[in-house]
Amino acid sequence: MASLYLVATPIGNLEDITLRALKVLGAVDLIAAEDTRRTRELLAHYDLHTPLTSYHRHNQASKTPYLLRMLQEGKEIAIVSDAGLPGISDPGEELVRQAIAAGITVVPVPGANAALAALVASGLPAGRFAFEGFLPRTGKERRERLAALVAEERTLIFYEAPHRLVATLKDLTTALGERRVAVGRELTKKFETIWRGLLPEAVAHFQANPPRGEITLVVAGAGPPPLPAYDPARAVAEVAELEARGVDRKTAMARVARRYGQPRREIYRACLNSRESKL
Repeated sequence: MASLYLVATPIGNLEDITLRALKVLGAVDLIAAEDTRRTRELLAHYDLHTPLTSYHRHNQASKTPYLLRMLQEGKEIAIVSDAGLPGISDPGEELVRQAIAAGITVVPVPGANAALAALVASGLPAGRFAFEGFLPRTGKERRERLAALVAEERTLIFYEAPHRLVATLKDLTTALGERRVAVGRELTKKFETIWRGLLPEAVAHFQANPPRGEITLVVAGAGPPPLPAYDPARAVAEVAELEARGVDRKTAMARVARRYGQPRREIYRACLNSRESKL
Protein backbone atom coordinates (compact mmCIF):
# COMPACT_ATOMS: atom_id res chain seq x y z
CA MET A 1 0.00 0.00 0.00
CA ALA A 2 1.40 3.41 -1.02
CA SER A 3 1.53 6.75 0.78
CA LEU A 4 -0.52 9.93 0.48
CA TYR A 5 1.66 13.06 0.53
CA LEU A 6 0.33 16.47 1.59
CA VAL A 7 2.68 18.83 -0.21
CA ALA A 8 2.93 22.55 0.54
CA THR A 9 3.28 24.70 -2.57
CA PRO A 10 4.30 28.37 -2.94
CA ILE A 11 1.87 30.98 -1.64
CA GLY A 12 3.19 33.51 -4.13
CA ASN A 13 6.86 33.40 -5.00
CA LEU A 14 7.64 30.22 -6.94
CA GLU A 15 10.87 29.85 -4.94
CA ASP A 16 8.83 29.30 -1.77
CA ILE A 17 9.02 25.53 -2.17
CA THR A 18 11.27 23.05 -0.44
CA LEU A 19 13.72 20.68 -2.07
CA ARG A 20 11.84 17.81 -0.46
CA ALA A 21 8.54 18.98 -1.98
CA LEU A 22 10.10 19.05 -5.45
CA LYS A 23 11.53 15.58 -4.93
CA VAL A 24 8.13 14.20 -3.86
CA LEU A 25 6.26 15.91 -6.70
CA GLY A 26 8.69 14.44 -9.18
CA ALA A 27 8.52 10.93 -7.75
CA VAL A 28 4.83 10.24 -7.10
CA ASP A 29 2.56 8.50 -9.61
CA LEU A 30 -0.09 11.20 -9.55
CA ILE A 31 -0.66 14.72 -8.24
CA ALA A 32 -4.21 15.63 -7.17
CA ALA A 33 -4.36 19.41 -7.67
CA GLU A 34 -6.96 21.98 -6.66
CA ASP A 35 -6.24 23.88 -9.89
CA THR A 36 -4.37 21.86 -12.52
CA ARG A 37 -3.51 25.00 -14.50
CA ARG A 38 -1.65 26.59 -11.59
CA THR A 39 0.03 23.34 -10.63
CA ARG A 40 1.07 22.76 -14.25
CA GLU A 41 2.82 26.15 -14.22
CA LEU A 42 4.68 25.17 -11.05
CA LEU A 43 5.74 21.82 -12.48
CA ALA A 44 6.87 23.40 -15.74
CA HIS A 45 8.96 25.94 -13.83
CA TYR A 46 10.88 23.08 -12.21
CA ASP A 47 10.81 20.80 -15.27
CA LEU A 48 8.63 18.15 -13.61
CA HIS A 49 6.28 16.01 -15.67
CA THR A 50 4.16 14.06 -13.17
CA PRO A 51 0.56 13.34 -14.29
CA LEU A 52 -2.15 15.58 -12.81
CA THR A 53 -5.77 15.13 -11.88
CA SER A 54 -8.15 17.77 -10.55
CA TYR A 55 -9.28 17.57 -6.94
CA HIS A 56 -11.32 20.50 -5.66
CA ARG A 57 -14.37 21.25 -3.54
CA HIS A 58 -16.76 20.72 -6.47
CA ASN A 59 -15.57 17.21 -7.31
CA GLN A 60 -14.03 15.90 -4.08
CA ALA A 61 -17.13 13.85 -3.18
CA SER A 62 -16.81 11.80 -6.38
CA LYS A 63 -13.01 11.96 -6.68
CA THR A 64 -12.12 10.87 -3.14
CA PRO A 65 -13.15 7.21 -3.65
CA TYR A 66 -11.15 7.14 -6.92
CA LEU A 67 -7.98 8.45 -5.25
CA LEU A 68 -8.46 6.15 -2.27
CA ARG A 69 -8.74 3.16 -4.60
CA MET A 70 -5.53 4.15 -6.37
CA LEU A 71 -3.73 4.39 -3.04
CA GLN A 72 -4.98 0.95 -2.05
CA GLU A 73 -3.65 -0.37 -5.36
CA GLY A 74 -0.17 0.90 -4.45
CA LYS A 75 -0.05 4.23 -6.29
CA GLU A 76 1.84 7.10 -4.64
CA ILE A 77 -0.26 10.27 -4.65
CA ALA A 78 0.47 13.87 -3.68
CA ILE A 79 -2.23 16.43 -2.90
CA VAL A 80 -1.52 20.10 -3.61
CA SER A 81 -3.72 23.18 -3.25
CA ASP A 82 -3.45 26.46 -5.13
CA ALA A 83 -1.11 27.74 -2.43
CA GLY A 84 0.21 26.59 0.92
CA LEU A 85 -0.70 23.36 2.68
CA PRO A 86 -3.64 21.32 1.32
CA GLY A 87 -6.42 20.60 3.77
CA ILE A 88 -6.36 24.06 5.40
CA SER A 89 -9.31 25.97 3.90
CA ASP A 90 -8.63 23.81 0.82
CA PRO A 91 -9.52 20.28 -0.36
CA GLY A 92 -7.72 17.35 1.21
CA GLU A 93 -9.17 16.94 4.69
CA GLU A 94 -11.74 14.31 3.72
CA LEU A 95 -9.27 12.23 1.70
CA VAL A 96 -6.82 12.33 4.62
CA ARG A 97 -9.53 11.13 7.01
CA GLN A 98 -10.52 8.24 4.76
CA ALA A 99 -6.90 7.32 3.99
CA ILE A 100 -6.12 7.07 7.70
CA ALA A 101 -9.22 4.93 8.25
CA ALA A 102 -8.04 2.62 5.45
CA GLY A 103 -4.60 2.24 7.04
CA ILE A 104 -2.78 4.30 4.39
CA THR A 105 0.30 6.23 5.46
CA VAL A 106 -0.23 10.01 5.31
CA VAL A 107 2.95 12.06 4.98
CA PRO A 108 3.01 15.85 5.50
CA VAL A 109 5.55 17.75 3.42
CA PRO A 110 5.55 21.21 5.08
CA GLY A 111 6.41 24.52 3.54
CA ALA A 112 4.96 27.96 2.88
CA ASN A 113 1.81 28.98 4.75
CA ALA A 114 0.07 32.35 4.41
CA ALA A 115 -1.43 32.31 7.92
CA LEU A 116 1.90 31.81 9.67
CA ALA A 117 3.76 34.17 7.33
CA ALA A 118 1.28 36.94 8.13
CA LEU A 119 1.30 36.14 11.85
CA VAL A 120 5.06 36.38 12.35
CA ALA A 121 5.21 39.66 10.37
CA SER A 122 2.15 41.22 12.01
CA GLY A 123 3.81 42.54 15.15
CA LEU A 124 1.03 40.93 17.20
CA PRO A 125 1.60 38.19 19.82
CA ALA A 126 2.49 34.98 17.98
CA GLY A 127 2.91 32.54 20.87
CA ARG A 128 -0.77 31.55 20.96
CA PHE A 129 -3.14 32.03 18.05
CA ALA A 130 -6.45 30.79 16.62
CA PHE A 131 -6.75 30.17 12.88
CA GLU A 132 -10.29 30.91 11.68
CA GLY A 133 -9.83 30.68 7.91
CA PHE A 134 -12.73 32.22 5.99
CA LEU A 135 -15.63 33.54 8.05
CA PRO A 136 -19.14 32.48 7.00
CA ARG A 137 -20.22 34.83 4.21
CA THR A 138 -23.35 36.39 5.72
CA GLY A 139 -26.26 36.01 8.08
CA LYS A 140 -26.78 34.34 11.42
CA GLU A 141 -23.85 31.93 11.11
CA ARG A 142 -21.45 34.82 10.52
CA ARG A 143 -22.81 36.83 13.47
CA GLU A 144 -22.61 33.82 15.77
CA ARG A 145 -19.03 33.07 14.74
CA LEU A 146 -17.95 36.65 15.41
CA ALA A 147 -19.78 36.69 18.75
CA ALA A 148 -17.93 33.53 19.77
CA LEU A 149 -14.60 35.28 19.11
CA VAL A 150 -15.21 38.36 21.27
CA ALA A 151 -13.64 36.82 24.39
CA GLU A 152 -10.92 34.87 22.54
CA GLU A 153 -7.59 35.97 24.02
CA ARG A 154 -5.40 34.40 21.34
CA THR A 155 -4.36 36.31 18.21
CA LEU A 156 -6.90 35.65 15.43
CA ILE A 157 -6.04 34.80 11.82
CA PHE A 158 -8.49 35.02 8.91
CA TYR A 159 -8.37 34.56 5.15
CA GLU A 160 -10.46 36.86 2.97
CA ALA A 161 -11.09 37.69 -0.67
CA PRO A 162 -10.20 41.27 -1.69
CA HIS A 163 -13.75 42.20 -2.74
CA ARG A 164 -15.07 41.20 0.70
CA LEU A 165 -12.27 42.74 2.78
CA VAL A 166 -13.96 46.04 3.69
CA ALA A 167 -17.21 44.32 4.71
CA THR A 168 -15.26 41.88 6.89
CA LEU A 169 -13.23 44.67 8.49
CA LYS A 170 -16.49 46.50 9.29
CA ASP A 171 -17.99 43.38 10.86
CA LEU A 172 -14.82 42.75 12.87
CA THR A 173 -14.86 46.36 14.09
CA THR A 174 -18.50 46.05 15.16
CA ALA A 175 -17.89 42.76 16.96
CA LEU A 176 -14.42 43.29 18.42
CA GLY A 177 -13.95 47.06 18.70
CA GLU A 178 -10.74 49.03 18.18
CA ARG A 179 -8.27 46.17 18.09
CA ARG A 180 -4.95 46.11 16.31
CA VAL A 181 -4.90 44.41 12.94
CA ALA A 182 -2.35 43.52 10.27
CA VAL A 183 -3.61 43.06 6.72
CA GLY A 184 -1.22 40.98 4.61
CA ARG A 185 -1.71 41.21 0.86
CA GLU A 186 0.02 39.22 -1.88
CA LEU A 187 2.41 37.65 0.63
CA THR A 188 5.80 36.65 -0.84
CA LYS A 189 4.85 38.11 -4.23
CA LYS A 190 6.35 41.15 -5.95
CA PHE A 191 3.75 43.59 -4.60
CA GLU A 192 3.55 42.20 -1.06
CA THR A 193 2.25 44.69 1.50
CA ILE A 194 1.43 44.43 5.20
CA TRP A 195 -0.77 47.22 6.52
CA ARG A 196 -0.86 47.66 10.31
CA GLY A 197 -3.17 49.75 12.47
CA LEU A 198 -6.54 49.62 14.23
CA LEU A 199 -9.62 47.97 12.77
CA PRO A 200 -11.58 51.24 12.20
CA GLU A 201 -8.49 52.73 10.51
CA ALA A 202 -8.25 49.65 8.30
CA VAL A 203 -11.86 50.15 7.15
CA ALA A 204 -11.11 53.74 6.09
CA HIS A 205 -7.81 52.81 4.44
CA PHE A 206 -9.15 49.98 2.30
CA GLN A 207 -12.31 51.86 1.38
CA ALA A 208 -10.02 54.52 -0.08
CA ASN A 209 -7.56 51.96 -1.49
CA PRO A 210 -9.46 48.88 -2.72
CA PRO A 211 -7.11 45.90 -2.43
CA ARG A 212 -6.20 43.27 -5.00
CA GLY A 213 -4.79 39.82 -4.45
CA GLU A 214 -4.98 37.26 -1.66
CA ILE A 215 -5.63 38.67 1.84
CA THR A 216 -4.64 37.39 5.28
CA LEU A 217 -5.90 39.23 8.37
CA VAL A 218 -4.22 39.02 11.77
CA VAL A 219 -6.27 40.55 14.60
CA ALA A 220 -5.28 41.07 18.23
CA GLY A 221 -7.06 38.83 20.70
CA ALA A 222 -9.12 40.09 23.60
CA GLY A 223 -7.17 41.19 26.64
CA PRO A 224 -7.44 39.06 29.77
CA PRO A 225 -10.74 39.57 31.63
CA PRO A 226 -10.58 42.30 34.26
CA LEU A 227 -9.82 41.16 37.79
CA PRO A 228 -12.66 41.49 40.30
CA ALA A 229 -12.40 44.39 42.74
CA TYR A 230 -10.43 43.34 45.79
CA ASP A 231 -12.46 43.12 48.98
CA PRO A 232 -10.46 41.73 51.97
CA ALA A 233 -13.59 40.41 53.69
CA ARG A 234 -14.72 38.61 50.54
CA ALA A 235 -11.21 37.20 50.02
CA VAL A 236 -11.21 35.80 53.58
CA ALA A 237 -14.62 34.22 52.96
CA GLU A 238 -13.36 32.60 49.74
CA VAL A 239 -10.33 31.15 51.54
CA ALA A 240 -12.71 29.67 54.13
CA GLU A 241 -14.95 28.23 51.37
CA LEU A 242 -11.96 26.50 49.73
CA GLU A 243 -10.78 25.12 53.06
CA ALA A 244 -14.27 23.75 53.71
CA ARG A 245 -13.98 21.85 50.41
CA GLY A 246 -10.73 20.23 51.57
CA VAL A 247 -8.15 22.58 50.02
CA ASP A 248 -5.21 23.20 52.32
CA ARG A 249 -4.86 26.75 53.68
CA LYS A 250 -1.67 27.64 51.77
CA THR A 251 -3.13 26.57 48.43
CA ALA A 252 -6.42 28.29 49.17
CA MET A 253 -4.71 31.60 49.86
CA ALA A 254 -2.62 31.26 46.67
CA ARG A 255 -5.75 30.68 44.57
CA VAL A 256 -7.57 33.65 46.04
CA ALA A 257 -4.48 35.83 45.59
CA ARG A 258 -4.38 34.95 41.85
CA ARG A 259 -8.09 35.62 41.47
CA TYR A 260 -7.74 39.17 42.81
CA GLY A 261 -4.27 39.89 41.44
CA GLN A 262 -2.93 40.36 44.96
CA PRO A 263 0.29 39.09 46.56
CA ARG A 264 -0.31 36.07 48.78
CA ARG A 265 0.96 37.95 51.81
CA GLU A 266 -1.97 40.39 51.38
CA ILE A 267 -4.46 37.51 51.59
CA TYR A 268 -2.56 36.10 54.57
CA ARG A 269 -2.74 39.51 56.27
CA ALA A 270 -6.48 39.77 55.60
CA CYS A 271 -7.06 36.30 57.09
CA LEU A 272 -4.91 37.15 60.11
CA ASN A 273 -6.73 40.43 60.70
CA SER A 274 -10.09 38.70 60.38
CA ARG A 275 -9.10 36.07 62.97
CA GLU A 276 -7.78 38.71 65.40
CA SER A 277 -10.97 40.79 65.07
CA LYS A 278 -12.99 37.79 66.23
CA LEU A 279 -10.92 37.29 69.38
